[in-house]
Amino acid sequence: MSIEKRPVRVARAAGFSVHVFTASGGAVAVLALYAAIERNFPTCFAWLGLALFIDGIDGTLARAARVQVTAASIDGVVLDLVIDFLTYVLVPVVALWRSDLMPIEASFWIGLIVTIASALYFADTRMKTDDLWFRGFPATWNIIVLYLFILRPPWVVSAGLLLGAAGLMFTPIVFVHPLRVMKLRGLTIAVSLAWFALAAVAIAEKLRPSDWIVWGLIATAAYFLALPLMRQSPWAQD
Repeated sequence: MSIEKRPVRVARAAGFSVHVFTASGGAVAVLALYAAIERNFPTCFAWLGLALFIDGIDGTLARAARVQVTAASIDGVVLDLVIDFLTYVLVPVVALWRSDLMPIEASFWIGLIVTIASALYFADTRMKTDDLWFRGFPATWNIIVLYLFILRPPWVVSAGLLLGAAGLMFTPIVFVHPLRVMKLRGLTIAVSLAWFALAAVAIAEKLRPSDWIVWGLIATAAYFLALPLMRQSPWAQD
């Protein structure tokens, strides 16, 4: 092998490895789905947490490995959307359906609505604004359903929250991308890490965490919901 070809092959291997890393989220989704079907919800959300971690760093790795050049035969954007649909939508919907958070008829029909709306949202070419905010609620049902398991509000409140979030996917309200935001980037990443730690403790405590964990999760959620006000406008630009 010539010395000129060796760096190219290493770069291609690195790019393909990043795609494999992203695709591993699909295997994690299957493990989470199995746990949800078995009603082992702490394990389900532990796997979803791992999937969220993979999704959080694979974009950075992809840009570092220049996958659009070194592994161009695989579309990383499509791959990421496939895995995200499994972990952000399908598994949380099944977990909701298998839980006792609401009557089974309600969780069934709401799950169908959430799935259809999310499929449309994932295919929307306007999903992100020019400055990399999400336009509309970004279909992070894994996070919303986790909060429902922890807070356990009346089922009517849960149903209203889920249907309201489904509607917000098609509004011009923006939501932050925690790792790609520019304003308050350092603080936002720090709050994201704090949220991961709090959620991990909640999962370790079988989704019945102590009050300080609950209030910490509420506080971090409030921070992310308030972040659009820090942008030049809370509305996405057309």
